[in-house]
Amino acid sequence: QVQLVESGGGSVQAGGSLRLSCVASGYTYSSGCMAWFRQAPGKERERVVVIDRDGNPSYSDSVKGRFSISKDNAKNTLYLQMNSLKPEDTAMYYCAASAYTGSWCSVARSWYQYWGQGIQVTVSS
Repeated sequence: QVQLVESGGGSVQAGGSLRLSCVASGYTYSSGCMAWFRQAPGKERERVVVIDRDGNPSYSDSVKGRFSISKDNAKNTLYLQMNSLKPEDTAMYYCAASAYTGSWCSVARSWYQYWGQGIQVTVSS
């Protein structure tokens, strides 16, 4: 059984930074695609960034240059470093993992079968 647990969220002022972590059990980080998604109230869940098994990331345009994804395969932990945060970054953030083990990773939500419970990030102006 795969479990993903996020931590590190909270409230911060605009321009500040936060680092999210996602620890997995029952899933090998080195084998498949992983991602961070987010969902703001009244909006669709959207991809923030995906990372393939080789560590290659693909960021959404809205966070490119400000957010950075990394993973520690030995610790089975995925990180999202968020810098220069803006009020529009306010959302519930979700860690996701895919059961597909190919080298290509989709940005579609349906590609990811395993999800964390989500963690709130609030950025005030």
